[in-house]
Amino acid sequence: MKRISSIITLITVVSLAILVSCSDHKEKEAVRDTMSPLPPGSARLEGFFEQYIQHSINHWNKGDLPYDQFVDFFRNGRPQFALGEMWGKAVRSGSMFYRYTNDPELRQILETTVNDLLTTRRENGSISCVPIENQPEESELWERKYVMLGLEEYYEWVNPDPQVLDALISQADNIISLIGPSPKTEITDVGWSATNIGHEPCHIESSTLLEPFMRLYKWTGEKRFLDFAAYIIESGGTKEYNLFQNALNNVNPWEMAGHYPKAYEMMSLFEGLAEYYRVVGKPEHKEMLMNMFRNIASKEITIIGNGGSDQPYHPYVYGEAWGNTALEQTNPDITRMMETCVGVTWMKFCSQLLRLTGDPAIAGYIEKYAYNGLIGAMKPTGDGFSYVNLLNGSKVTDEGWGWKFDSLQVTCCNLNGPMGLAYIPYVAVMNSDSGPVINLYNRGDFVFETPGKRSGSIAINTDYPVSGKIEVKVALDKSETFTIRLRIPEWSLATTLTVNNGPVEVTPGSYTEISRKWESGDSIRLELDMRCRVIDAPRGSNRAGDNFQAVIYGPVVLARDEQIDSNYDKPVRLASENGFINAVQEKPAAGRSNLQFSVPLEDGGYITMTDYASVDNWNNGMHICTWLPIKEGESHGK
Repeated sequence: MKRISSIITLITVVSLAILVSCSDHKEKEAVRDTMSPLPPGSARLEGFFEQYIQHSINHWNKGDLPYDQFVDFFRNGRPQFALGEMWGKAVRSGSMFYRYTNDPELRQILETTVNDLLTTRRENGSISCVPIENQPEESELWERKYVMLGLEEYYEWVNPDPQVLDALISQADNIISLIGPSPKTEITDVGWSATNIGHEPCHIESSTLLEPFMRLYKWTGEKRFLDFAAYIIESGGTKEYNLFQNALNNVNPWEMAGHYPKAYEMMSLFEGLAEYYRVVGKPEHKEMLMNMFRNIASKEITIIGNGGSDQPYHPYVYGEAWGNTALEQTNPDITRMMETCVGVTWMKFCSQLLRLTGDPAIAGYIEKYAYNGLIGAMKPTGDGFSYVNLLNGSKVTDEGWGWKFDSLQVTCCNLNGPMGLAYIPYVAVMNSDSGPVINLYNRGDFVFETPGKRSGSIAINTDYPVSGKIEVKVALDKSETFTIRLRIPEWSLATTLTVNNGPVEVTPGSYTEISRKWESGDSIRLELDMRCRVIDAPRGSNRAGDNFQAVIYGPVVLARDEQIDSNYDKPVRLASENGFINAVQEKPAAGRSNLQFSVPLEDGGYITMTDYASVDNWNNGMHICTWLPIKEGESHGK
């Protein structure tokens, strides 16, 4: 209980003032979330994900990031469009990390750079890279969106400084003075897409101001901010296409915005719609959100949990547009796909809908990306993330939009990647009116408030995903009747669950709800079905992508690594039966991977496969093979 007490003390210190300052207008929400994140400081991970989180904090947010040079873009102007986004992205992830760690060194870094940024406020109240006489400029609203989000995360989780709130209000008021119906400038007339690739104007980036305006409205209750958000929605999100109406009509994601269905910006826009729906409560807005989620999940998300591609639909958007990627993911014509900005924003969009709906399938998509696409894009050195990511070929690349600060290459994606890591403890265990909800099975301790307003905690002890064995220990100040929900992944077909050694029935793809009078010391034991599964390639537009298979262990996608096997991409015939394969788990070579398997072939041989995330193709000319080409012969499988 000593550890629990220290965590409770931490929660009190970190969050009391923040919770008070940010709760004044919660009554304005028409829709309540079905589950909510635990308060700051309530989650303490160990083991698997924690090593990635700390690596990123130490080598990126507290390491290489040139905060002062980011601020100089606002002070002195910027040499390239959109560079003003960098400060907000860095502070946003840093603030979310601080919410989790309460790291005093990180807090000092954030306070210093926020105070520095506030000195760049212009006479008209704007914090902008653009002189007053040239506002609004094509990428300026996008940059200001990230200024607002960075300041909002800082204000909510680090320091509710009145100067920060004042700066946010001034920034928003200045935007309102510039943007709107004639004689102001319409929001869909400000932007750079898709004229940047020689097509009709889209300008989706500017409308993503929806999210920070809604957050500011919920804190201040100022109707003008809600009215501006309504104006953004009425404007449709782009100049030529109404994205909200298209979502309502179930238009395919890759067809929603003409030549520029930019995946990252589109989901960022719909994150704002989720915040608007909470306040206004119109059912049609929820339908838009859920249609968008379902269409992305079924038509865009690949085996590793990310989406978007260059081929066959939008080659000039460099792999950053929706592309029917779920079906096209084995298309050999693809050269760029699955931008890290897309994956992280998908993770954040999913977390919004998870809170709103409590749908376990949504948590499953977060898990899929976290274990595969997210940590698979991270540099082993912890100082950045890949721009786009391939399943077969050269897995990672830094090539894409960004700027070089001395020898440090900073891109939109290596700034967004840490935000994905910061969301893992944010969603791992949540709370609800009926009790805690376990979404992710990383080892750690989690403090929650019971429905009876008492303190409780759960300790998760596991090496998941190395194995599927999980133990949950309950600690309470006083026994109480409530419900603990545990997510049973849809792939876990043969799951066992006990409470104090008594069996509990489970259903794959659902939350198992255990309602009882809980006592301190009660134990839940869960064993997930981690058998290796073999899946066939989807059938996209290119028949050359048909004859491939992939292997998945629990939530973890496996791959062949050229560093281990020079025949990494040679065709094979897997010895599978009824969709499963009897792969033998091996001890990974020191420092090389998280997981390693000997995978049997029909000819009696075997191949070595490791987790996709661990395959290191950074600056070494090596390659990966996730979708395994099938060797010609009789029909595969049994």
